[in-house]
Amino acid sequence: MNPVRYIITRPCLQEGSLRLLKYVQPVFPEQGPAQFVDDRGTEHTVQIDRAQGRVWGLGKLYHDLNLGVNDVLTLTPLAPGRFQVEATVKPHAAPPPPARTSAPQAPEPRRVVVSATPHVREVRLEHPRPTAEAREATPAEPGVTARLGSSLNAEAAPSTVPAPAPLVPVPPSPAETASQTPRPRAGQRPEVNLSRPAPSSVEGQLAELARLTGYRLDFPAPGLARLRADLGAHGYTVHVALTGDATRSPAWGQGAEYTALVTGEGERPGDLPRLTREALAALIEHARLAPLSPIDLRGYWKAGNLDLETAASVSELVGAHLAQRGAFSFVLLTLASHPAHSVVSSARLAEKLGSGVNTAELGSILDTLTRAPFLALTPLPGGQFLLRADVRDLLADLAEYAEGVRRRVRTPTAEGGTRAGETLAVTA
Repeated sequence: MNPVRYIITRPCLQEGSLRLLKYVQPVFPEQGPAQFVDDRGTEHTVQIDRAQGRVWGLGKLYHDLNLGVNDVLTLTPLAPGRFQVEATVKPHAAPPPPARTSAPQAPEPRRVVVSATPHVREVRLEHPRPTAEAREATPAEPGVTARLGSSLNAEAAPSTVPAPAPLVPVPPSPAETASQTPRPRAGQRPEVNLSRPAPSSVEGQLAELARLTGYRLDFPAPGLARLRADLGAHGYTVHVALTGDATRSPAWGQGAEYTALVTGEGERPGDLPRLTREALAALIEHARLAPLSPIDLRGYWKAGNLDLETAASVSELVGAHLAQRGAFSFVLLTLASHPAHSVVSSARLAEKLGSGVNTAELGSILDTLTRAPFLALTPLPGGQFLLRADVRDLLADLAEYAEGVRRRVRTPTAEGGTRAGETLAVTA
């Protein structure tokens, strides 16, 4: 059996478990104890529980390999009840350089951000003047020094530090706006543009989910939302009751393949299928991170219990999309170290990439780069490729091509054209 990649989620780390998702189940056909052998040769005894859809007992393995959320396990069956486990740890940003604490010259005035919103920042200029006692003190950690420098200076020489300048609103650059806008966590109500429905209400959250995933939203009765996936033979309809009273409406369930009642995470509405508010907020977050469609979500509506555990499963799907995008970027960045019109060996690339990209992924990515619109590589015999252009020039040309196509795309209308989420039938 081929190896299977599994993306670790936060519940996995908390429980020391691994979820038996549909694509993972064939790897563990039997119930009971098993052995995981990590890439250090250490054996870990685990318990396969197919009834609960879990493999238990992975806490020590996660701890020993220092694994975190979105890190990847590659599972390879060796024998019945025995599996090889290889870990791929996501790369972390390089630590900032240590702060210089012994510079003899006076520090330059610095702009200190007091508060920030997506549209306006409040900053002020500070003129720290450290005393001899502050310079002789044991330096704190670099991050702490950067955050607390102004406070330490003010305490050391209160009579010499000038009063802070008045707060001045300074509009941030687009890049700063993107980096400062916090991304919501699971279970937290996300912030959206004020021109869209406010997601603080369930109606607004459903509207945001519909916009991101391609559903059409309307309200056929008071307290009843209808999500329609207009995908022809692949389409379906979901009725979402915002209150318990809506489940007694004559329109409840009429013409809908699936239904759900909005509840809290701890509420159990009897036999009714449910959609928890916390899971709805998490689904919006996941849809912002990577494209999700009604096709991806259909199985979850059918299961009838969309809670935070279900959202964690969607998170794994989103993580898989992001991992594929990351692997593609990893290959491009590695190719960028080669000059234009040079011959590149796939075996040599695999050595440079290490465990970050497996052989099958590398082959698929290289094949994609040989075709339009990339046309970056020309395949040669013996697993070699000709790099046709510098990667930076290639990306610049691709961006220009994409912008040209974007300008030619017409705005969809009600009478014709294609809409987000529509299926296209292509004929020769």
